Amino acid sequence: MNDILTAGKVETTTDDRGVATISFFHPSHNSLPGALLTELAETITRVGQEAATKVIILRSEGDKTFCAGASFDELMAIEDEAQGQTFFSGFAKVINACRTCPKIIIGRVQGKAIGGGVGVAAATDYCFATQQAWVKLSELVVGIGPFVVGPAVERKIGKAAFAQLALDAAEFRTATWACNHGLYAEVHDTIRHLDEAVTAFAGKLAAYNPEALTELKRVLWQGTEHWDQLLVERAGISGRLVLSDFTRQALQRFKS
Repeated sequence: MNDILTAGKVETTTDDRGVATISFFHPSHNSLPGALLTELAETITRVGQEAATKVIILRSEGDKTFCAGASFDELMAIEDEAQGQTFFSGFAKVINACRTCPKIIIGRVQGKAIGGGVGVAAATDYCFATQQAWVKLSELVVGIGPFVVGPAVERKIGKAAFAQLALDAAEFRTATWACNHGLYAEVHDTIRHLDEAVTAFAGKLAAYNPEALTELKRVLWQGTEHWDQLLVERAGISGRLVLSDFTRQALQRFKS
């Protein structure tokens, strides 16, 4: 299991336009163990502070799943509330890194986003997707809830749509549904068309006044300044629930 928890990578490149691309990968459907969440959050913060960076593209590798959310192997290994809060705080770190990053972050979602993966997509400032990028908040199925990612998702799609996703936890919503509710700004029919659109839009943003973009980013996230504390408190709820008999049994069924 340690191999699963230490697998994966985060890579960055910056082109001559000042477009920085942050890419993450994990062999288990781009799920995110705690170590990878921490690395991703730290990378977003570091790249956002670099003078050469004008805009950031956040993406995952592969052509199927954008992000499967939390690592089930790590969920099953949690032994106490403190450990649980620490794990779920990983998603809080990534969301808050996106929120406080002074650069505009473009999301590139090529496939399904599940659980925490929906939160990562929601934490970007402008998100492109393919028709295959269906979304599901599956946390309730295993006895927890989308508490940490909830504020980011609700900020994008509104409370009513967030309630639909959170309560209908076993069902996917289509990329068109996600676009109609504001999670995605554009949906494309192929990955090639997705990448063409992302590249073109990033180039446009990179040509704008960087100070104006930073000020606009601050305006777009106004009212979220308390999230440093809120998301950690929410992580505590998940960290407590993950120890319940219901969740332990549900995770075991999923694994088997």
